[in-house]
Amino acid sequence: MRVVWSLLLVGALALVGFFGAQAGGQALFGIVLPYLAMAVFLVGIAVRVVGWARSPVPFRITTTCGQERSLAWIKASPLDNPSTGLGAAARVLLEVLTFRSLFRNNRSELRDGGRFTVSADKWLWAAALAFHYSFLVVFLRHYRFFAEPVPAVVAWIQGLDGFFQVGLPVVYVTDIVLVVALGYLLWRRLADPRLRYISLPADYFPLALLLGIALSGVLLRYVSKADVVAVKELAIGLVSLHPTVPQGIDPLVFAHIFLVSVLLTYFPFSKLVHMAGVFLSPTRNLANDNRMRRHINPWNPPIVGHTYAEWEHEFHDKLVASGIPLDEE
Repeated sequence: MRVVWSLLLVGALALVGFFGAQAGGQALFGIVLPYLAMAVFLVGIAVRVVGWARSPVPFRITTTCGQERSLAWIKASPLDNPSTGLGAAARVLLEVLTFRSLFRNNRSELRDGGRFTVSADKWLWAAALAFHYSFLVVFLRHYRFFAEPVPAVVAWIQGLDGFFQVGLPVVYVTDIVLVVALGYLLWRRLADPRLRYISLPADYFPLALLLGIALSGVLLRYVSKADVVAVKELAIGLVSLHPTVPQGIDPLVFAHIFLVSVLLTYFPFSKLVHMAGVFLSPTRNLANDNRMRRHINPWNPPIVGHTYAEWEHEFHDKLVASGIPLDEE
């Protein structure tokens, strides 16, 4: 029921944008809400990042997999267990670009007969990697709506994405990969009983919302074939701070924009904010040099010593009354 309610909510949001635009709310769904969503997104991300940056990290809590640097004749692992800032930066970069820790993710199961097995779970890694890179390419391709003339790098990405020249309009590979990857990630949570048991609405809703955005974009390109010139005029007006709503824009465009606005508003308060948090994770971005130099917690207050003689002098009368021998005597 959690996934059903998430899908129904996303469908309801799309209908609100679609029929709201038809009812005369083009300015609301095409101008006001996108500006508000972008403001919430930027302020929310800034607040979260500043909060993480101000969080004290009194000691190195790096997560490591490889051999630590110790003796000269023992081969260290500079990426899995970096002892320098450069190695830690390389580890974060590999994590961001290749999802290195997810690639090593294993799946443990207790099979019939009581056998405990551990197997690699590379499908999750492949689907996550495909989704993120497809979403990145789709995001960059959309830049053509916000700039005139279109930058050469955007035109190059668009040409490479539609390399196979299938159909008219050209079918982009990332459109297919994006929908398939999101569908697999959603199906995976439903097919696995254990994963389904621990999944919350906060796990289903982002997937449903992203899937709704992807499907509405596919419908706009290959089915309804929206007026690209009018959409570009709307987009350029938004980024130039001279917003205008041209006539003849398909209501599905406003439904698509409304779903994107919901995603931007929801982003800073959801698990999706790991996009920024991964760079500030102390388990990843710190070098493991605890055995090379001493780390002193700068937040600890100075320790005021209290000797036994001072304690005995402070409680002298009570100790004497209790019959406890004193060193002073």
